[in-house]
Amino acid sequence: MSDNALHDSFFALHHGLPRQGPGSDATTRRLLALSGSLPERPRVLDLGCGPGRSALLLAAEAGAEVTAVDLHEPFLAELRRSAADRGLDGSIHTLRADMGALPFPDGSFDLVWAESSVFVLGFDRALAEWRRLLAPGGTLVLTECVWTTEEPGPAARAFWEEHYALRSVAELSAAAVAGGYHVLGTVLQPEGDWAEYYGPLAAHADAADTTAPGMAEAVAGARAEIAMRREHGSDYGYAGFVLRPADPRWRTRPETAEEASVVRPLVAAAFGSEAEAELVDALRRDPDAWLPGLSYVAEAPDGSIAAHALITRCLVAGAPAAALAPVAVAPAYQRTGAGKAVVRAVLDAARLRGESLVLVLGHPDYYPKFGFVRASEYGIKPGFEVPDEAMMALVLDDSVPVPPGTIAYPAAFGV
Repeated sequence: MSDNALHDSFFALHHGLPRQGPGSDATTRRLLALSGSLPERPRVLDLGCGPGRSALLLAAEAGAEVTAVDLHEPFLAELRRSAADRGLDGSIHTLRADMGALPFPDGSFDLVWAESSVFVLGFDRALAEWRRLLAPGGTLVLTECVWTTEEPGPAARAFWEEHYALRSVAELSAAAVAGGYHVLGTVLQPEGDWAEYYGPLAAHADAADTTAPGMAEAVAGARAEIAMRREHGSDYGYAGFVLRPADPRWRTRPETAEEASVVRPLVAAAFGSEAEAELVDALRRDPDAWLPGLSYVAEAPDGSIAAHALITRCLVAGAPAAALAPVAVAPAYQRTGAGKAVVRAVLDAARLRGESLVLVLGHPDYYPKFGFVRASEYGIKPGFEVPDEAMMALVLDDSVPVPPGTIAYPAAFGV
């Protein structure tokens, strides 16, 4: 049997499937929401688009102009027909191309999208090569297969070692941060996303003509994959990552032990009083509140400290959570992006440290840019009166249940 026969049988088995990997419209919408605000008509690049389920949704619901790329021309033809049927043919443009050798100029897209396709290049290579395609403020969204347990069983490990090296959500998030991205959000996809892919695939396998050259092998491969998921699916899953390149103007990092004396006057100057600076000092002295490595600074081009952000321990109904406060920007660097840079950096650090929930009491027009929503949506409330829209929460790990209840701040906050 030739390699061409197996290749042709594989694609024949997969033609007509709504998806070529685990996913759902609900997950696409959730990833889109995590991407934040977009231009009125965002330019979207959908890589490894397959038959284009995501491309169609992005064009219809985000008003996007979508360039859909795949190497398999029949998938692109199917997408063109679907787009025409839905009146979206003016919004979706297809291109047969290799996602590892893309012909687009730098900064061409507001959103680069890759559901169930990044494995073709590998996560790290994709981060490095696709970054140039993003316009300033652009976002990269991709989904990847991940380990969901610290100790995968031998059967699952052997299967994936043969096919593709898996990492955990935490490991891939760390790789993204090391690669110069901020993690805007991660989504562990629900079991239903697998059913949307494997259900139709199993039906195709049952109906396939296994006497055709290569088809018996293609069907056997599909059934083995489905059986692995059925029997060992608790070991692995699919996860979505929403990433944005860090602002190159600001170097962000944990403060050094010697910089407390520099941070203090910066905080006082930013707030126009000593009160917030004294709060930071008091938090430093509280071992139950202080979280090592979560006092972050942003450096100005001249090496001076332009901004500071602090995350400390708090509790919600007795369960550990994290509090973002204060965030201070030196007067000379306010409204320059330094504050955004240091907030995103300290949130990344909290995510990589294993924090699952961050709370902030702050301006309701500012913090939603980082993904914060009203804490009351999770049944979380402060122990004092504040406007509901000012008390906000950000879930960093959606696999950890969010505890409802009253927030207990460290004593230094005086509340």
